[in-house]
Amino acid sequence: MKIHRLVAPRCLVGEGPVWDVAQQALYYVDIIGKKVHRHDPATGKSTSWEVPGVIGSMAVRESGGLLVALADGLYALDTDTGQVDPLCILEGRNPQVQFNDGKVDRRGRFVVGTTDSKVSAPLGSIYTFTPDHQLVEINDDIIISNGPCWSPDNKTFYFSDTGINQIYAYDYDIETGVAFNRRNFANTVELGLGGIPDGATVDSDGLMWMAICEGSKVVSFRPDGKIERIIDMPISLTASVMFGGPDLDLLYVTTIDPLALKALGMDKPAEDGGGYTWVIEGLGAKGLPEPRFAG
Repeated sequence: MKIHRLVAPRCLVGEGPVWDVAQQALYYVDIIGKKVHRHDPATGKSTSWEVPGVIGSMAVRESGGLLVALADGLYALDTDTGQVDPLCILEGRNPQVQFNDGKVDRRGRFVVGTTDSKVSAPLGSIYTFTPDHQLVEINDDIIISNGPCWSPDNKTFYFSDTGINQIYAYDYDIETGVAFNRRNFANTVELGLGGIPDGATVDSDGLMWMAICEGSKVVSFRPDGKIERIIDMPISLTASVMFGGPDLDLLYVTTIDPLALKALGMDKPAEDGGGYTWVIEGLGAKGLPEPRFAG
């Protein structure tokens, strides 16, 4: 196994990696840097787009361009012009609440959570944004929404409330997009992982891989919530993970620059590699193709 740093744009808070199979390219966001980055490993070329606010996550659209989750709603980003246009604004939003982590299910819906920006109350929810641009609430009472992903058979939906260190599993109806029967899957404190649950993905064998932020590690979980493997990382603030590469056998890991957290009043020691995207090779695991948003 080998871990190395990707030669690509550095972030303040790197999150939401998405590997697009058709383009053979990696997308990821800088939450407080207010940017989307695209990196083409074959050429080494990177492209960046600025967005007009804090960005929680993104998805590639089947119709072209990107879907981006900004603080107050979901927007279309034209990758040719850089123009950002609203698709759905969250009506009646508490200004303390903002959109955060999101992913596309295998029917082309964008499932995204909201977060209490002050990290103090369960003001967040989980929503499904349908291809015809309807926003439907799945669940509420979330402090910090993170890590949405699905089992290979689409029957289990994973989601975390980072604010209470809890990873959940839901039953999932892929035909309707309904998530139900929420249950505790794993708790990073109870497991002694030394950090909080953050971004996640699922491999072709059904293992759920998760970045443990503040814990300097990436962990894979079996479907029963037990730990399968722990990968120690050279960076403490690992933020999210995504399989990519031609064979979907490279694990990309986005991270946070501790200096960005200092600006927010959190005292963290500086790290040379913080904020960069890292690559883990030779895991012996393969991911699944990431769907595009169908709207």
